[in-house]
Amino acid sequence: MKNLTPYLKALKAFESVARHQSFSQAAEELHVTPAAVGQLVRSLEDSLGTPLFHRSQSGKTRLTLSEQAQQALGDIQAGFRQLERGFEKLQQANNPCFLTITTSPAFAAKWLLPRLERFQTAEPDIVVRLHTDLQILDFDKHDIDIGVRYGKGDWADLHSEKLLDEEIFPVCSPQWLAAHPITEPFELLGTTLIHDVSVDSKNGFVSWQHWLEQADVQVFLLKQGLQINNPATVLQAAIDGQGVALARSVMVQDDLASGRLIRLFPHIRHLSPLAYYIVHPEQTAASDKVRLFKEWLLGEVQKKINAV
Repeated sequence: MKNLTPYLKALKAFESVARHQSFSQAAEELHVTPAAVGQLVRSLEDSLGTPLFHRSQSGKTRLTLSEQAQQALGDIQAGFRQLERGFEKLQQANNPCFLTITTSPAFAAKWLLPRLERFQTAEPDIVVRLHTDLQILDFDKHDIDIGVRYGKGDWADLHSEKLLDEEIFPVCSPQWLAAHPITEPFELLGTTLIHDVSVDSKNGFVSWQHWLEQADVQVFLLKQGLQINNPATVLQAAIDGQGVALARSVMVQDDLASGRLIRLFPHIRHLSPLAYYIVHPEQTAASDKVRLFKEWLLGEVQKKINAV
């Protein structure tokens, strides 16, 4: 195998230029001049005997990768990520062990954070870093170890294991129910409905339309009501007496237990086709910190099952 050591600087310069699509931005990242970056890329091209970027007749570099460079770029970037992870492990040899977790803001607020102290008490040597984001984050790019996602469990390049199933049902505050004493599902059509639009119904998310149809309510024209793109805020709106929310059982369990919200029509059961999954890259499965956190998550769910 060829010794890559003499080429590491040139490979890093090429990777940075290709990622930024700019010699000047690559120079800023690498703390050198654009001319130095250009020399490194040229030296790599000379060594390989092939151009890495297409050039015009005037010789000016256009930031378009050659076909060979496009094929190689992913492997080169993956190699540098591996080097960065290895270096971080060396840095952390005498430092705290960090566990980086990703999940949605709503799941963090309503389920994970109220319980997380128990994990930190059980594993005091693990420092938790929590990413809460509405967007799905790239595990490699953000150096994430493990996450909890809501969906069908089919995320590319990630191992997934079901954590929690979920029911969908209407809830309201005790004060709202006292002022609007409804007894049948069809009466919901005359009330203010709070809609959770954080997940597209095309992905299997249960909407008010779906729930009412399962409850044998004919819906010809459903009022729009209040639309909110965060499940935790949906529940808060119901707690504040804004109307009736279509709640997700995982999110609402503490609000039901405290009496802040009341479940309407408990005899109507609607299991969501979506669920919460523990997700992580296959290569981190053997990591002690990932294993411990996964075992803790599953243990928290089992406690709830045993308590019922």
